[in-house]
Parts: sequence; C-alpha cells; structure tokens
Amino acid sequence: MELFFLLILILTMAFALGSGFPVAFALPGAAILSISLAAISGLVFEGDLDAYFHSGGASQWISAGVTNLRGIYWEVERDTLIAIPLFIFMGIMLQRSKIAEDLLVTMAQLFGRVPGGLGISVVFVGALLAATTGIVGATVVAMGLISLPAMLRNNYSPSLATGTIAASGTLGQIIPPSIVLIILADQLASATDQASSMRKSLFKENTGELMMPSVFDVTSTSAGEMFLGAFVPGLVLVGLYMIFILVLALLFPKTAPAVPYDGKVDKNFWIRVFLTLVPPLTLIVIVLGSIISGIATVNQAGAIGAAGAIVMAGYRLHSSAKGAFYPSLILICSLLLISYSLIYYDMNIKSIDSEEDKIGIFIGALGSILLIFSLIWSGSRLFDNKKTIQGVMLETAKTTSLVFIILLGAAMLTAAFRAFGGEDLVRDYLNSLAGGFWAKFIVVMAVIFILGFFLDFIEIAVVVVPIVAPILLADPSANITAVWLGVMIGLNIQTSFLTPPFGFALFYLRGVAPAIVKTVQMYKGVVPFIGLQLLALAVVGFYPSLVNYLPNRMSFLSETSPPPKNPKLQYCIEKYVGNIALTENNEVKEAITKLKNVDLNSLPSNYRSSIIKSINNVDEGLLNLQKAFLLESEINKKAKKYRPTLTFVRNIQKEIRSLEIEIKDLKDRILRLDENENIQKDFLINSVNKKKTLVQNLENKIPKDWPKVYKEFQSIIKSEKLTRIKYRRLMDYSYEEINKIYTILKFKHKFSRFRVNFENLSKKLETDDPKKLIKEINLFKRSLTEIPDNRKIVSYLNKVSRSLKKKNIKYDKVRKDFNFAFELYRKKIDKINNIENIIAPQLFDYLENVSNSIAVRQQSKIPRKLALYLAECRADHKDLSLYF
Repeated sequence: MELFFLLILILTMAFALGSGFPVAFALPGAAILSISLAAISGLVFEGDLDAYFHSGGASQWISAGVTNLRGIYWEVERDTLIAIPLFIFMGIMLQRSKIAEDLLVTMAQLFGRVPGGLGISVVFVGALLAATTGIVGATVVAMGLISLPAMLRNNYSPSLATGTIAASGTLGQIIPPSIVLIILADQLASATDQASSMRKSLFKENTGELMMPSVFDVTSTSAGEMFLGAFVPGLVLVGLYMIFILVLALLFPKTAPAVPYDGKVDKNFWIRVFLTLVPPLTLIVIVLGSIISGIATVNQAGAIGAAGAIVMAGYRLHSSAKGAFYPSLILICSLLLISYSLIYYDMNIKSIDSEEDKIGIFIGALGSILLIFSLIWSGSRLFDNKKTIQGVMLETAKTTSLVFIILLGAAMLTAAFRAFGGEDLVRDYLNSLAGGFWAKFIVVMAVIFILGFFLDFIEIAVVVVPIVAPILLADPSANITAVWLGVMIGLNIQTSFLTPPFGFALFYLRGVAPAIVKTVQMYKGVVPFIGLQLLALAVVGFYPSLVNYLPNRMSFLSETSPPPKNPKLQYCIEKYVGNIALTENNEVKEAITKLKNVDLNSLPSNYRSSIIKSINNVDEGLLNLQKAFLLESEINKKAKKYRPTLTFVRNIQKEIRSLEIEIKDLKDRILRLDENENIQKDFLINSVNKKKTLVQNLENKIPKDWPKVYKEFQSIIKSEKLTRIKYRRLMDYSYEEINKIYTILKFKHKFSRFRVNFENLSKKLETDDPKKLIKEINLFKRSLTEIPDNRKIVSYLNKVSRSLKKKNIKYDKVRKDFNFAFELYRKKIDKINNIENIIAPQLFDYLENVSNSIAVRQQSKIPRKLALYLAECRADHKDLSLYF
C-alpha cells in the first residue's frame, strides 16, 4: 500500500504545480496530505497508524521533515546558503543601475565591425552578467530588451539573434558565482554523507570486513569547490558559442553581418570603453579571484560583490553629476592603504610593541574608515527619487524568500518520499539496470533534462538531487566526485532550459521579443546552441579533469592543504616518486651515492650503523615500489577477465540478499499469525519456499570456481597493498633516522652548553627549595627534548622530579638519578664533539635532495611541484569496484 500513497504524493504535487499553485506550498502540502492520508487509512483499515508506511510511522516522518527543515535553516555549520542573498543583491543592483545595458552597448560598438561581432558581444556580456547575477530570467529579459532590437535592426537572422540571447542568458546556470551551484553544493554535501554510508555498507556486505579503508570513501564538496569546478566548463561553453557565431558569420555573411561603428574611435571612445568594462570585470575578478585563491570564503566573496555593486551603482546613476567618481576613488585609496598595511606591518593589536606597529595599525584603521565612508556615500546616493535601493532590497528579499521557502518545502517532501519507500524504489531500479554506473547516470540525467521543461532549477536541485545523488556517488565502479556530478547536473539543467517547446529561457524571451519574431524562429535558433551544450556536456563527462583539476589544485596549494601522509594521496605520490626515483639517472640515486661515499668513521658506532641501515632501506624501499608497480600492472591485466565475472557475481549476491530479507520478513509475519489463520499461514509458507528456490537457483548460477578465482585475485591485491606499506615504512624510517642524526649534529653547540645547566642544578640539588628545583628541571627538559635521542637523559630527570615531589625526599636517590643523567650527557657530548664538522652539511644535502621525492611523506606541507602533479593525478575518476 505504501506504493499507492507514494503515487498519491507524486500526483498531488504534480497537480498542485500544474494548476499554478505556488511551489513553496505545493511541496510541503503534498507531503503533509499524503502522510496524513496514509496514517488515517492505516488507523481505519488496519487499526494501526503506521501500517501503510515503508518504515517508521506518521509522527516520525512528519518530525523528520521538520528536522530536515531545521537542519537547512538553523544549523550553524551549514552556512553555504548565506551567500545566496548576497549574490542576488549584487546581480539585481548591477541590473537596476543600467551597468548591464552599458556593457551591451559598449561591447557592440567595440566588436560590431567584426563579422558576427554583435552576437559575440551578446555572448560576452551574457557571460559577464552570469558571473554577476546567476539568475537566468533576469539575464534573458535584460538582453532581450536591449540586444534583440539592435540585432534585428542590423539585419541579423531572427533565429540566430534569439538563439544567441537565449543561450547566453542560460550561462547563469553554470558560470560562477551561480545560485544553482550554491544550492547544488549544499544538497550534494548532504548527499555525500548518505553515499559514504551506502558505500561502507556495500564494502562490508561484499568483503565481510567491518571497516572500509578511508581511501575508498566518498569525497564531499563545497560552494567554493563547485565554483572552481564550473569555471573551466563555463569558459569552454562561452568559447564554443563565440566560435560558432564567428564561423557562421564568415560562411554566411548575411546571417550575422558586421556592424560598423558610426562614431569616432578616439581617446574619449577608449576612456568610455575602459570605464564601462573595467569596473564590472574588476568586481568579477575580485569576487571569483578571492574564492579561487582561498583568500575569502564564498560568503565573504558575496559580501565583497554586494559592496562593489553598491559603489558601481552609486557612480553610474550619478554619472552626469560633478564628483560622480569620488566615492570610487576613495574606495580605491582605502584598499591600497589596507593592502599596504597588511603587507608591510603586523596588524595584531594585541602584539603592539613599537612605534612602527602603531603606524601600521593607524594606516590600516584609516583605510578601513575610508572604506566604510565610501560605502556609506555610495549607498546614500541610491536613496534617490527612483527609490533604487528600496527596489533592489525588495527584489532581493522576494527572490531569497522564494529560494529558502522552496528549500524548506523540499525538505518536507523528501521525508515523505522516503516514508513511502520511494528512495529504496529508485535505488533498486537504478541498481537493476544493465550497464553499470553509466546506465544509471544516463537515466538520471535524462529524467533531470525532462524535468527541466516543467520545474525551475531550485525544485530540481532540492527535490531530485537528494534522491539520486547518493546512489550515483556511492557507486565504486565510477567513483565520481561530488563536484563533477554537480557541474554535470548544472550543465544538463542549462540545456533543458533552452530546449523547445518548454524551455524556460524561450518563455522569458518570447515575453519581450517583438511580434515580428516568430516562435518557430526562436526554436530554430536555439537548436545549434543545444547541440553545442550537449557537446560540452559530453566533453566534461569524458574528461572529468576539466572539472576536478582546479578544485584539487587550489586545495593542494592552499595553507590548509592535507599533509603528504594523507592516505588518499599515497597512490598518486608513489606514481610521482616512481617517475623520479626509478629512472636511470636521477637525483635520488645521486644523493644515495654521495651519502655512501661520505666518511662516517668519526660517527659513534650506533649512528654509523643507523645511517648505513637507512641507505639500505632506501634501496630496499625502491625495489618494493618497483614490485608494487609490477603487481599493479598484473592486477590491471587480469582485471579485464576478472571484472565482468565480479560484476556478474555481485549482482547475483545482491539479488540473493534482497530475497533473504524478504524471506526473513515473511517468517516474521508467520510467527505473528494466530493459530486459526491457517490459510494465510500456508500461503506465506508457500511464498517462503518459492523464494528459497529462487535463492538456490541464483546460487547455482555463480561459477563453481568463483571462490578460488576471488581468492587468487584478492591475494594479488593484498600483495600490492602490503608491498606499498613496506615501501612507505622503509622510506619513513630511513629519513627519520638520518634526520635525527643531522638534527643532533646541527644542535651540537647548543647541546654542549647544557653542561652549565647540569652543573648549576648539581650545586642546588640538596639545598634549594624542591618546588623551585622542579620548575628549573622541567624547563631544562623542554630544551633537551628539542634535540632528538635524549630520551634516557630526560627519563632520569623525570625520576629526579618525582622524587622531589614526595613529602620525605630521599636525596641519595635524587643525587643518584641526577648523576646518571649527567653521566649519560657527558658520554654523549664526548661522542658528538669527536664527529667531524663536514658530516652535518653532507647529511643536510642528502635530506634536501630527497625531501621532495622519497622523503616527501615526512614533510609538513606538500611541495608545489608535487601539488600540481597530485591535482592532475586525482582529477580523473578511478574505478574501485575491484576492491568491493
């Protein structure tokens, strides 16, 4: 019966949306009605409120919807959505201030003389508006009102003109900072958690192991990563549009003729171009650049964009007035002062200890005051007769409220969908498809494409994505990233917005296009652009590095980059090391050869043997790395035959598990029956027997030699894993030992000065206050621990401290332990003083030469060269199905 109520839920929602009922109320309304109806029906027909739910009950699922709602709105950690009103405000402010209109006119004057130049200008401005507003409807309408009459007046083909405007307007879906990408990032972050649980469950079921290695886990995403991931695909799409228009204009000049500029191309023209193009471009560069470089979070970048839009609108709406640019000039001066103070001074007020620090704080404070003053001045200009600021704030509030109310309603709807088993139904259907991940992915993308005809991007992002994304992300055979999936969905929604007859962009444009432009011409115009978008979708699908590279690069080069010992990085790091250390002549082998030639006779025997062992460990480690690569090649070779069998067996085992769950449920129902319900009991027993027969038949389909084949293949995988672990341990130990000896030699002079500390303590040992002595000993121990290999000395000093803490201090024992520590120190300093000074620099040279290759795991931060390699290596998706 739960399927019946699931159908009611979907039909209620579809009817409400189709009848024009507000989306924000249609989603939660459908959820509450269907859950209430299921609860009442269960109570009336079964005497149980929870009878017609897939799992749980009515109160549980209503409260789950409220919990989801609260999670979106009240969770402190979930701050991604704060950026939405900021970017909406920025976009609306730039449009209301006529900056978008100025951009279109100026670009048309600049590129109009080129064949197809007017169309190229529309694409360029569409990209700029997309980067500032991210709102499709507003962009299409703005460009339709400004550009379409100009293009038609200059004899552009109506089809090409409307197609160019509609396609350029939809760029707001994919070019950051897009509202779509922010919402997708928020939804995918939640989907990643579910996908991680699903993948861990799958690993446990298939392998029998309780814990899944972290290297197989699903990687989450953020709005900043989504922006970075969409950046290159967005530029690719803009480039494809421009190339298409240019080629079409060259082949068919009458379709997109050149439009010469009638005015003079003089100094005033170029000043006008500069003042029109540079400010919005600068704002976009600052907003996106601050995110890309890691200087600001998405929310902070949104605030920067909103402030920049206020300043730009302030001078644009008063461009004819005297001193129109004064607030902007003050803003520039303030930013220069702030930048100067941050670069050349320590701006921590608490650490002021000189006149220079005071000067730095004064410069920074002056810059901040000027910045605030320029924003207040610009903002005050917008309180004009046209009520610009009031209109922008009202539109921002309306749009933001719409987004958030839909988000809240979708949270309720998702809970209802799960209550009736919809999520399990979708998962079972997708997992039953032949063709693996790509079959599931194509079906999901097709559904999203069709839904794009009827639903806005917000509804798709918050209703469909939470249901299908965990299923796609959990699949280990593709091991896709959440960023890539988000960008693919964004591109797909953008394409559906263009597709006739239901594309949203076409409706927006039809509303502002003159009657001379026929609807059929608009449909014809968008067809080639749909083709270009599908081409871009295919390119991004086959080359995931276009999406994944930039987020990876910024992550590995940032201050908060993961350490080189991070388990997820080891595979790529070992490939990088292999490319360096396993070639004929390389810096690692040269460094080892040089170290072997160093005269170590002056070193104590334990240090000498430790260095020799470390050198041998490097040789053995490189042999293990080479062996690991050979085993990897063997795995890849045998996987061609093994993978189809594995997939076949895993699918059968999945069916068996499903049947076993059904058998268990039937047995539970049999146990709950009364003694007089024999007919129903016989029916259920018969059903159990049928399912057991099905299980037996499925088990017979599994190849007889499967356990042997599986064991043999897993033994190779295990050998490769153990070989890599051995390589890592050998290399880590080798570097640690040599680095320890080098550090000891480096601090030889510092260590020799500790004799004074020992002698001073020796004099005070029986005479001074014990508490005071303990403090001195603790400070001394800290200095000793800064130099390696002093564990025994520190241990005896600890004994001294413990003895001094007792009520009845036995000074004989105190003196004995102290003398042991002093004697160990004297022996060690005698050995160190005999070591030749030339050895420390030679050890340092070795450590420097290997620090970026075989010893990179021991570094605190990823070197730049390795970071760039890791960004490229991890940009592609790696099939993990062999490990499941």
